Amino acid sequence: MGQKIQSVKGMNDLLPVEQKDFKLTSANWQAFENTIQKWTKRFGYNQIRTPIVEQTGLFVRSIGEETDVVGKEMYTFSDSNDTLSLTLRPEGTASCLRAVVEHNLLHNGPQKLWYMGPMFRRERPQKGRYRQFHQVGIEALGYETPDIDVELIAMCANLWRELGILDYLTLELNSLGNREERAAHRSALVEYLTKFENQLDEDSKRRLHTNPLRVLDTKNPDLQEICNNAPKLVDFLGEYSQNHYKTVKKLLNGLNIQFVENPRLVRGLDYYNQTVFEWTTDKLGAQATVCGGGRYDGLIEELGGKPAASIGFAMGIERLLLLVCEYGSLKTEHTPDVFVMQQGEQSTLVAMQHAATLRENGFNVAQFSGSTKLKNQFKKANDSGARFGLIIAESEIEENLVTIKDLREDKGQITVPAAQLVQQLNEWK
Repeated sequence: MGQKIQSVKGMNDLLPVEQKDFKLTSANWQAFENTIQKWTKRFGYNQIRTPIVEQTGLFVRSIGEETDVVGKEMYTFSDSNDTLSLTLRPEGTASCLRAVVEHNLLHNGPQKLWYMGPMFRRERPQKGRYRQFHQVGIEALGYETPDIDVELIAMCANLWRELGILDYLTLELNSLGNREERAAHRSALVEYLTKFENQLDEDSKRRLHTNPLRVLDTKNPDLQEICNNAPKLVDFLGEYSQNHYKTVKKLLNGLNIQFVENPRLVRGLDYYNQTVFEWTTDKLGAQATVCGGGRYDGLIEELGGKPAASIGFAMGIERLLLLVCEYGSLKTEHTPDVFVMQQGEQSTLVAMQHAATLRENGFNVAQFSGSTKLKNQFKKANDSGARFGLIIAESEIEENLVTIKDLREDKGQITVPAAQLVQQLNEWK
């Protein structure tokens, strides 16, 4: 017997049943995907699908060379002749915008797009945070006014409400202003933090000279007082940025969407400006952020396109589903409507024919395969969760009869002509 080969650390199989260390199943995953399809259609967003592998330069230019994602976490390799550096995408916005610029999608006006798929970061695996993880992303491109900022946040609230988790999430909000305002704040922040450099941990010392805004995002409890007293970006905002931020808050209040202003909310990627937001929870341990995003008005131009205001967000599917499965509600449709059983050697073909007829009439049908006692087949039928059992008995085939049993309610068991099978099941549904 050959040696077993295991999956790569931090990359999980999705099975029909729960695993010991990974509770999500293909059934609740599929139910979530179906919900997302309907949700994005409800808001008028169109799907875009991009390759998993992109040129490394795309992420260096968009995310920022000094970020942790680019500096430490990306899966990067050379192609077969070493002429091109390739990377497994660590997030979806850069890939989406690369496709928009390459195919000139904004030529005919603004675009509302969404995507869903796997992303890759070489992080320390933990609950809700994996090396291959999956995201749903929303991107609204070519929209400048703050109402689109609020539309995206309202989309999130709508989905949380549908999933039954709105009460377990907190909306955190901030404004990062424009490039000049951030530069002024950065100078003041570096000057302030330098006074405490001896007290900073190693990560914060590195970020102080590369991406000082990220120091404010530290989870180190020993640095909280220092960060709380640091210069606040909101104090550096000009009139336009202040008015944009005020309008976002006004519209959110008008829609009764509660939020908490967090002046230390900066997000982890370099391309953000103006509105940034996160939906957080205290139900998933250290992994508090379920969904986050904001404006990135300069990114399309940075990637070679014509300047276009843009905003988007992404949610981690694994983390979100852990919250939904524990506290919310998600209707799964993995159980069959009918479980077909057979008795006697001559019943197999007839059973398969009736199963085909039921599927053609819109029923989800599971059929027992093999040969065993009817008692054992009934156990399989009950375990499947099917509403009805259909028994094809060899003794009834000549008379063209079938037997139906209600496995979940109290309608009992009846034998009917095969021609009435579909009608009878529809009456019992």
